[in-house]
Amino acid sequence: MNNLADTVVVDPGFGGGDKQQQAGPAPQDASVVVPPPATKQSSALKKTSRYRSRSLSASSTDSFSSASYTGSSEDGDDVPPREKVQKNSKGSSDFCVRNIAAQHAFGRREIEIAEQEMPGIMALRKRAAEDKPLKDAKIVGCTHINAQTAVLIETLVELGASVRWAACNIYSTQNEVAAALAESGIPIFAWRGETEEDFWWCIDRCVNAENWQPNMILDDGGDATHLMLKKYPTMFKLVKGIVEESVTGVHRLYQLSKAGKLTVPAMNVNDSVTKTKFDNLYSCKESILDSLKRSTDVMFGGKQVVVCGYGDVGKGCAQALKGQGCIVYITEIDPICALQASMDGFRVVKLNEVIRNVDIVVTATGNKNVVVREHMDKMKSGCIVCNMGHSNTEIDVNGLRTPDLTWEKVRSQVDHIIWPEGKYIILLAEGRLVNLSCSSIPSFAVSITSATQALALIELFNAPPGRYKSDVYLLPKKMDEYVASLHLPTFDAHLTELSDEQAKYMGLNKAGPFKPNYYRY
Repeated sequence: MNNLADTVVVDPGFGGGDKQQQAGPAPQDASVVVPPPATKQSSALKKTSRYRSRSLSASSTDSFSSASYTGSSEDGDDVPPREKVQKNSKGSSDFCVRNIAAQHAFGRREIEIAEQEMPGIMALRKRAAEDKPLKDAKIVGCTHINAQTAVLIETLVELGASVRWAACNIYSTQNEVAAALAESGIPIFAWRGETEEDFWWCIDRCVNAENWQPNMILDDGGDATHLMLKKYPTMFKLVKGIVEESVTGVHRLYQLSKAGKLTVPAMNVNDSVTKTKFDNLYSCKESILDSLKRSTDVMFGGKQVVVCGYGDVGKGCAQALKGQGCIVYITEIDPICALQASMDGFRVVKLNEVIRNVDIVVTATGNKNVVVREHMDKMKSGCIVCNMGHSNTEIDVNGLRTPDLTWEKVRSQVDHIIWPEGKYIILLAEGRLVNLSCSSIPSFAVSITSATQALALIELFNAPPGRYKSDVYLLPKKMDEYVASLHLPTFDAHLTELSDEQAKYMGLNKAGPFKPNYYRY
């Protein structure tokens, strides 16, 4: 594995590239604090000499009707949030959002709707609110900010925590939800369309606050962990635990652990059964279709699609697209995943074998440079290219920012990249996570992940000294089963109970856990 300096995250305080786009040696000086000032012209536009934008028609604007990716999140306010002076109704200004006054009421309604479809995290909130298991916990959060994660954030507060929150993705924030959280008194620093410099500034405002020192981190991608480790190493050593939910962030934690730089215990919830199966598989199975349909209006029947990667995210995407009548190809490096894909009825190929003929390319590997300029030069005109992995490194977007290509903005998060001969490809969300940039994800699936994250925070925060060392741990199986049980009443599902004789025969506790840690679901 590479060390931390070789990971794809851009070091805080150093510009020159999109979030997580730039790899290479990161400076080792932890004292570096101030990034270069942002300019009004985005770095994306600087990197190409030709960029034109179509005006959005009423119909194209209407096709984006949900708050998570639309006009309500992009209110046309050109004043940068950092230049505004805003206060909530309680007089607090400890936040930075797009427009608190105009958007907080709408955001509150979005959160209330999400609560109805998130039975697990709401049940946990109700059961644990009186005990306050997170009393005195001071949590820095860096996740997507939408109605569903707002339910998690407010649950943590109900359980006694003090929180400060930033976004892990510059395009996925629901501005109205951020406004609602700010109005409720939660220090939140996020808005849709942040610059690179804004992104790190927001995380820094969460970590470095007056009369407030974090003792827990909830991360999605490892950026808050990275910033605190590099910029505030002394503060980082006082953290009681880290909870990480993404493949990318978990990979970085294991790199830190291997290099001996992880000085606090961390919980890998990404590989918990409830997160892997229900968020990665079932959630992506639905959100890939919604993302592609809303952003491009494509008809799936008969289309040729290549899905790069057949992990749980790739499995969900491939199965969903196949169910819509697509001809689906899979690329894989892992022979086990490749065999699974073959047994599931997919043809496993190398990307170069099909790239000239496919209509849609979906990346879901967690790697970098999976689709590069050489591949895109060979694509047919009108090919749709998108990413379902956490990082925006899978598609080499920088390879498209050359003087010979023209970028044409068609609608929010949709660009036509036009070649000199007139051929074009359709790039979604500039290679970032397409389901959270162009659509949303099912609240029920987020409820499962949120309950897992909350329990992991409770476990690490309340663990007696010595239970967890400075290493990366999986969520205890008993907690995984508890998260699942919180969601069963929604389906009126009734579990069969073991008799004493059956439990003794199997060598199990009647209350679980029912499977060993090595069991593969």
